[in-house]
Amino acid sequence: MTTRACPCGLPESYDACCGRFHSGAAAAPTAEALMRSRYSAFVRQDAGYLLRTWHPRTRPARLDLDPAMRWTGLEILEASAGSAFHTTGTVTFRASYRGGSLHERSRFERVDGAWVYVDGDFLE
Repeated sequence: MTTRACPCGLPESYDACCGRFHSGAAAAPTAEALMRSRYSAFVRQDAGYLLRTWHPRTRPARLDLDPAMRWTGLEILEASAGSAFHTTGTVTFRASYRGGSLHERSRFERVDGAWVYVDGDFLE
């Protein structure tokens, strides 16, 4: 077990936050929670989790992550729908990395009750 802070920016340990989603012990209850867990998976180079949480309709066959990429922070700018009462949701965020940032509005849907990433639009 680790007590290190979760990369997603919430004030919990990785194990209590996104780690439980990555391990399969729990499923992300909202689109925002899934987005945060996917960011943490990018930080931790967990391509398996990223692929498992990608909509089957838009999922790539494989995902090659750059081991030199250093993610440095996540800022949630807006979340729309995506709760336990919705079947779709969007999350607008800015993910910073060494040398720049990525600004995206991501779309999420429920598939068999679980939130999955569909696609996104790059902003700015």
